[in-house]
Order: sequence, then C-alpha cells, then structure tokens
Amino acid sequence: MKLIPLPAFDDNYIWMLHDGHRALVVDPGDAQPVLQALQHEGVQLQGILVTHHHGDHTGGIDTLRHATGASVFGPALEPMPEPLQRLRGGDTAELLGLKFRVLDVPGHTAGHIAYFCEIEGEAPILFCGDTLFSGGCGRLFEGTAQQMLLSLSALGALPGPTRVCCAHEYTLSNLKFALEVEPDNPRLVAYNAACQALRMQNQPTLPSSIATERQINPFLRSDQPTIAASAGRFDAAGLALNGAFATLRQWKNQYR
Repeated sequence: MKLIPLPAFDDNYIWMLHDGHRALVVDPGDAQPVLQALQHEGVQLQGILVTHHHGDHTGGIDTLRHATGASVFGPALEPMPEPLQRLRGGDTAELLGLKFRVLDVPGHTAGHIAYFCEIEGEAPILFCGDTLFSGGCGRLFEGTAQQMLLSLSALGALPGPTRVCCAHEYTLSNLKFALEVEPDNPRLVAYNAACQALRMQNQPTLPSSIATERQINPFLRSDQPTIAASAGRFDAAGLALNGAFATLRQWKNQYR
C-alpha cells in the first residue's frame, strides 16, 4: 500500500492510499489535487472517507464522485454531501480489500469520526481528521473539552506504531506551544528539531505515530504532573475548576 499526503489549500493534506490499481482518499476539500494524483499514479478512485463536515474536508466530494463513481463514507451525525454511507463508532468501511474501523471522536465537531486500519505486514493507519494533530489537537468548535479528552484518550490507546494521518500541517506551530508547556522534555526537543529539518526541505512532518505523540503531545499527556504544573502557571483557577486538559486547550486558543 502506498500512502501519499496531497497538499491542498494553505496547509491541508488530503490523504491518498492505493495498491497500484485502486485508491481511496480522505477528506478531499479540493478535487483538483486528487484528480492530478490519480492520473500521476495511474489508479482508479474506489472510495472517499470523510471525518467531519467542514468545507475544507468536503468541498471536492461531489466533483470526485461524478468524475470517478467513487463510493463516499462519512459521519452519521453531520450534514454531508449526499449520497453517502453514514457511519458511526463500531462500524466498518471496506475499501481496497481493507477494513477501516470507525471511531467516534467528538470534540472538534459534534459528530467527528476517525478511521483505523490494520494492514498485514505494515504499520496500522489512523485517519483522524482534525481531532489529533502532531503535537496538538483540534479546536473545540462544537464539542466539549471532556469529549475531546475522551476522544484523544481513545486514539492514544491505539497501537504505538500506528501512523497518524492528520489533515493539516500544523506541526511546527503545535510544537512551539508544546515546548512552552514542557520545555524539558528531551523527546519533544529532538522531535521539534527533526520536524524543523523536514519543513526546511519542504517535506511533510506527517504521518506521525501514536508512540511519538504519547511522548511529545501535551494534549495526550495532560495527566502528567509537568503538564498540570504548566497549566496551573497559566491559569491556576481554571486548572482547579476545569482540570489540566481544558486549561491547556484554553491556553492554546490564545497562544501566539
């Protein structure tokens, strides 16, 4: 299986996975990069997986469906371009001879879902949309901090080698904040340097891995004393009232 991040807009990635003949794409906000990649790779689009309803994830669906006849799979509880097969946690989507297990991960949006797939002989893949980013997590546009914490906990419990395919190249800005929160984390310092080097070469920092995110992502580490201490320095009253995760998310919202 070949996994390709297709750049779109300013910082989106549309993920393509193909076996040399058939392909799927995830969150195609723009059809043009997908159509170009299909031609370049010489593959036929079989399916489209969608994590949530925002336009930068759905804008290219109709064009791709009409151009290729691809089947569309998306969240059961969000407005989506019809027709599509609606999915919720526990369901599966079968494409390219693979089974993608659906996880409910509300927080960024109310009905956000993610797709997890184990592939024989390869590291598993997670398509997580805007729930988990490398070094960060999505803003809470429709859900609560408690929902997002539970969603991230579920993703963090996936196998360590799992490839984390997020939908945006936000890594460097996320790591800047993460270093503010946990400056003495040696794994975070090393990871930031590696990601800086990749971006200097105009290379994507993604996919990350669940194992890496457990070590460097403050939003997956909000139960650690170092994270709580930093959150308390930002807002001691907020920490006491709402806990470390919610305080951390509020801090990130205003961080520059």
